[in-house]
Amino acid sequence: MPSVFGNLGKIPELRKRILFTIIMLGIYRIGVFVTVPGVDRGIVQKLLGGGSGFLGLFNMFSGGALRQMSVFALGIMPYISASIIFQLLAVVVPSIERLQKEGEMGRRKITQYTRYGTVLLSLIQGIGIAFYLESLKSNLGEPVVADPGWGFRLMTVVSLTAGTAFIMWLGEQITERGIGNGISLIICAGIVAAFPDAVFSVVSYVEKGIMKPFTIFVVLVIAVAVVGVIVFFERGQRRIPVQYARRVVGRKMYGGQSTHLPLKVNTSGVIPPIFASSILLFPATLANFIQKPWMQDIQQALTPGSWAYMTIYVVLIIFFCYFYTAVTFNPIDVADNMKKYGGYIPGIRPGKQTAVYIDKVLSRITFGGALYVSAVCVLPSIMIAQFNVPFYYGGTSLLIVVGVSLDTVSQIETHLITRHYDGLTGPRGPRIRGRSRKG
Repeated sequence: MPSVFGNLGKIPELRKRILFTIIMLGIYRIGVFVTVPGVDRGIVQKLLGGGSGFLGLFNMFSGGALRQMSVFALGIMPYISASIIFQLLAVVVPSIERLQKEGEMGRRKITQYTRYGTVLLSLIQGIGIAFYLESLKSNLGEPVVADPGWGFRLMTVVSLTAGTAFIMWLGEQITERGIGNGISLIICAGIVAAFPDAVFSVVSYVEKGIMKPFTIFVVLVIAVAVVGVIVFFERGQRRIPVQYARRVVGRKMYGGQSTHLPLKVNTSGVIPPIFASSILLFPATLANFIQKPWMQDIQQALTPGSWAYMTIYVVLIIFFCYFYTAVTFNPIDVADNMKKYGGYIPGIRPGKQTAVYIDKVLSRITFGGALYVSAVCVLPSIMIAQFNVPFYYGGTSLLIVVGVSLDTVSQIETHLITRHYDGLTGPRGPRIRGRSRKG
């Protein structure tokens, strides 16, 4: 094993890429602690210290920047939201769909539009946060903002928008000059950064007698098992055999080879649980501002950990798994491309029947992937109810951390193999397949 990791330092380009990635992530973590001007960070930390609800979910994806009320408080979520919006628009807007099919130039234009959308969403969210901060007061009546007004609002909007734009630039630099997907690594770094606090919390619970050592052991065993299940399913593929017919072009013969079409079990990644969590936690957040009896009833019904909450959560995850897969994967385009280059699935007529067959197979494996994602996401709630422990790393967090780790290790292994070194798993070990790199 030391020799395997020793190969990382033998390739100058790979060494520079890893070092560059670490430096960029370090800069991001430093920026998390730069507070927005005019805000009392101590009061904000006390008010948001619980880390529950919609704000808790937002704080997790911002790497704790929201609780610090940092210039990075919006995190990378505006960029992700803009990317998803343009993916959805590509289905209904013909001009954006044509850009997707134009190759590299089309992707660059869509990336540029995504940046503009990120800035627009940051401006809108920044205005909302500015008004929200002005309304916050501590239990003693101390205001979070000492000098409210349009001067503070403009400064907050500019600071938060600039922070999001800088994070977006960091992510693009990591993707281009570092190793792994920059946006995914930034989210992963924010989640992993809270791991030491989680460990100290567990230790304090043991010292106070709230948790027993045997309970911690059981939780750790379950956590390791969940990680193993995530690795198994994230690497899982349904390989459809594809045969290419021989064709003569000039004096050369092309085709006549056999390959396969890999269909991932979890094509949608972590998008479904993120959407489902946001939808379920949003009414509970509104109930804190709208003091109406019917809103309070909704808040009680959608309490995290209740059977109603988990049932709706699972249904939403399954729905978004199918919905996002249908948006990002078009069987008709795949079938047309196969037919264009003389490819066909044995026993299936090229064209429409091939698209129908691929869609049928994809629907079946997506159902299995949706059940797997649902099980991973509801397991922490069941553990909290059964063992009465604060399990910090929820299903969404584990999916992100494990998936990004697989993707990054896969890219490192690719660099090693292309330079005649064994991969990270050794000469006889299995090759690691990362997740789909769609940003």
